[in-house]
Amino acid sequence: MATQQPVAREIQLRAENIGGIDETTVELESGATVLAGRNATNRTSLLQAFMAALGGEYASLKADTDEGYAELQIGDDTYRRTLKRSGGAVIMGGEPYLDDAELADLFAFLLESNPARRAVTTGDDLREIILRPVDTDEIESEITRLSAEKEQISDELGRLEALKNELPGLEQQRTDVQSQIEEKESELERVKEAIEEAEADAETRRDDQDELEEKLNELRERRSSLEDIRFDLDTERESLAALREERDELQEEAEDLPEDGSLNRDDIDAEIDRLQRRSQSIDGVVSQLQSIVQFNEEMLEGSHPEIRELLADGDTAGDGTVTDQLIEDDETVRCWTCGSEVQRSEIEGTIDRLRSLQETKLSERDDLEEQIKSLRTERREIDQTRKRRERVENRLTDVENEIERRENRLDDLTERQEELESEIETLEAEAAELEAEADDETEDESDEDGLLDLNRRANELEFSLGRLERELETTTEEIDEIESALGEEERLTSRREEIRDELEELRTRIDRIEQQAVESFNEHMDAVLEVLEYDNIDRIWIERVAETVRQGRQKSEQTKFDLHIVRSTDDGRTYEDTIDHLSESEREVTGLIFALAGYLVHEVYDVVPFMLLDSLEALDSNRIAALVEYFEEYTDFLVVALLPEDAEAIDESHERITEI
Repeated sequence: MATQQPVAREIQLRAENIGGIDETTVELESGATVLAGRNATNRTSLLQAFMAALGGEYASLKADTDEGYAELQIGDDTYRRTLKRSGGAVIMGGEPYLDDAELADLFAFLLESNPARRAVTTGDDLREIILRPVDTDEIESEITRLSAEKEQISDELGRLEALKNELPGLEQQRTDVQSQIEEKESELERVKEAIEEAEADAETRRDDQDELEEKLNELRERRSSLEDIRFDLDTERESLAALREERDELQEEAEDLPEDGSLNRDDIDAEIDRLQRRSQSIDGVVSQLQSIVQFNEEMLEGSHPEIRELLADGDTAGDGTVTDQLIEDDETVRCWTCGSEVQRSEIEGTIDRLRSLQETKLSERDDLEEQIKSLRTERREIDQTRKRRERVENRLTDVENEIERRENRLDDLTERQEELESEIETLEAEAAELEAEADDETEDESDEDGLLDLNRRANELEFSLGRLERELETTTEEIDEIESALGEEERLTSRREEIRDELEELRTRIDRIEQQAVESFNEHMDAVLEVLEYDNIDRIWIERVAETVRQGRQKSEQTKFDLHIVRSTDDGRTYEDTIDHLSESEREVTGLIFALAGYLVHEVYDVVPFMLLDSLEALDSNRIAALVEYFEEYTDFLVVALLPEDAEAIDESHERITEI
């Protein structure tokens, strides 16, 4: 399954001072390319150069130099990676093919130290390897964010539904208010007509009525002011109630927030810095170990004849030839550090111990990176909580200030209301006294309402009209707001459905990756076992198993990958075996197929058009050839490092590189 992006059919790699390479240039065509040669002939170094140019972090700098580079040309594009020694570490720079090579390091660069290959042979957590490129913390954070947004939308839709239910009542209320306004206007018109008639009848007493009219006008103004004050008081009380409710909610939210983690954050920063320095230190050690192992392997295989000749020239004790002096037999070799004859096995044992130390350091660095990742997540949560606390506290301060301001205004309005009520009471008494005097002077025995009563009724009607008009205005505004808000209902409903789909995708993403990885491994493992004809193995397969794990006081369900190996006896009975009983060849194939499953599940072929293979010596030549043919289908460029006798089994149509 090649990459979906157009990729040039030919590429060129140039490398200098990478691994054991002084300088080289190689050209490859798409398909499988075999790097054929004995050990310590820079085959692995060339693979390191490929990894460096593609963005990997595990290339080493030649031991006797301070700078190197790997440059990859694909079509018209050129990608370059530089390596520079600085102190005890090698610093990488340049612009490689990948900005982030994690997927390629896990599932495309399948050298001996590849984590996916090693996970099978060392019994590591297979599920963790498959999910390592997946930022589960980010997924959980996104789930939390979307869930909160969905809850807010649901609340808003619930509010809109409640408003929708209120709408008929408000519309009926508006209709009733409009009817009341019409009735009051009609009644006010009749009262005004009565006032005009009464004033016409009392025209002769107009001069005496002036003082009464003045009192009535003043009384009308005070009543109007009192009505305004009462309206303002109602508004302030409603606003205060809403503000106090918001204050209670903010105080409750502030109490629920975790304690300020400022001091803890400083500790986390310090711990991250310490772990990063430790990780960088380990990188330097790993780089040095890589150089030491590679140099000693090259010396063991005779890749530096000039050094060996120098050692031979310095040996005056023997009478034999240079070859006799350097290598007495296949089991001994002259040590290039002390010049004495030592058993080859001793040097090989030392190299194995160095490799083991290198793997230990790599594992230690992986643990440090996990700790750093966890601490960064904790620090991010502390920062988010702090921002949330600041927002709540700032809003709480604003609300409390607004409550105080409105309480002061409420006190002022109440005081003004009492003043107006007192003034109105005084004015009504004065007006009544003036009207009584006017009635006594005219000896009017009419049954008509007095002018004072008519004006008082007119005032009351005008006040009522003003209140009703304000009520009508408020009701109309509420109706308009509801209708405007309901216009958002369709959009909110659509967004909630989108969020549901996104949450479903996020919540099932890990499950899908696990399921696809298991299915992919089982499918390809069955196919490869058949192709490679491992007759003594019926099946190797992975099963997803749910298990309950304890995290603090909580228990949760997690899945794990169980690797099963099924064999059968000569009489046809089947039984389950363990990974420990697999041959080295069977373990290597299982590890490679597990890496291939990760490669396909994470669609690494769309990320990088290369797959690199090394350290296949545990397989026989025919099985290596079949495995190469199988893997070639899934990548644009497959580069395989093989011994010459293994390379002979590869189809001649595949390109070969024998000199590096």
